[in-house]
Amino acid sequence: MKKVINYKVEGEQWTNAQDKAFEKLNKTAKIDGFRPGHAPKNIFIKKYGEQEILLEAADELIKEKYSDILVKDKIMPVVEPKVEPVSITKDAMEVNFTFVVKSEVKLGEYKDLKVKKETVKVTKEEIEHEIEHLLEHYAEVEEKDGKIEFGDTAIIDFEGFKDGVAFEGGKGENYPLEIGSHSFIPGFEEGVVGMKVGETKDLKLKFPENYVEDLKGKEVTFTVTVNEVKMRVLPEMNKEFFEDLGYDDVTDEAGLKAKVKEELTHQKEHKLEDVFMDKVLEAAAKNMKVEINPEIIDDEVHRMINQYAEQLKMQGMDFNEFMKMTGTKEEDLHKQMEPEAEKRVKYRFMLEKVAEVENISFTKEEIDNKANEMAASYGVTKEELLKAFGSLEVVEYDMKMHKALEILKENN
Repeated sequence: MKKVINYKVEGEQWTNAQDKAFEKLNKTAKIDGFRPGHAPKNIFIKKYGEQEILLEAADELIKEKYSDILVKDKIMPVVEPKVEPVSITKDAMEVNFTFVVKSEVKLGEYKDLKVKKETVKVTKEEIEHEIEHLLEHYAEVEEKDGKIEFGDTAIIDFEGFKDGVAFEGGKGENYPLEIGSHSFIPGFEEGVVGMKVGETKDLKLKFPENYVEDLKGKEVTFTVTVNEVKMRVLPEMNKEFFEDLGYDDVTDEAGLKAKVKEELTHQKEHKLEDVFMDKVLEAAAKNMKVEINPEIIDDEVHRMINQYAEQLKMQGMDFNEFMKMTGTKEEDLHKQMEPEAEKRVKYRFMLEKVAEVENISFTKEEIDNKANEMAASYGVTKEELLKAFGSLEVVEYDMKMHKALEILKENN
């Protein structure tokens, strides 16, 4: 739902606002022959233009009016409001504030939805597969004679050529390539299979169509020399191996299988719990009615993209470089994320309404305790946590959402 508020200022109020704006700007103005703050207004206007003063005056009045609107009109915008100038002249200023506010949420049935929760099952094959992973983790790497096979690690020198000329980024020395990791373009690792130490080979390959602009779809030749081959040797399941695992209650293969089953059961319980909650939220959301403005979805998408960029940064990747490398346009990513964004917004509005209907509230002591608990879990002080979160109200909001989720869970 949108609400438009017109705001017009003229006469003495607008004149005073321009005078204040001039005084503020003049303090930092650099005008030959005058100390900062001492240039006459006509000289300032001659250098910077009157528009500079008008825009500064308008900006200050808009900030004041925005705060005033939130308090007096009791408006709670869900996205950043849009401020559109109607006219800004020496005689008057007129703008329109467009606020996007949350529409009324009408809850349908959110209890007794008959959502079934799956039971946990762990198969013998899954246990064996997990044990294989453990053995792989503790495998030792040894030098190998003979031909390269899948699973080996080949230490190679390589250089790529396009039309007989070496291309940028296509060269490496003593590079450890795990065969089967699919870390190189299709055909590269397969071409290395069967080579021996000291052997050099030309691989004629083609870059995929979704590669970087200069190389996508291009035919190239990689000259590869094998310097060393290493193979992984799995450990025996003996006393030493069980001690390395670090489990006090695992001393033999039967004990290991029991421990693996226990951990897999725990993992599956968490996953099935998440699946169950998703189904409950989906079922409850189908019963609710709410109008969601496109601006709200757009805002949520931008939040998701920022989170995605942060995740890439933590992995040592730049968002823009990643988009370029994968050939993805931001508008395509935006469109791709819209359904998930709409779902998130809908669930959030629903949980807020559930919290309201169920009269969920917490005492100041409970909120303070939660803030201290969260700070401890993050390894920061309470003050540092609140600085990152913004305020205790954000902690309280988080508590309400979790409690609303618990109510859905307990009643379905």
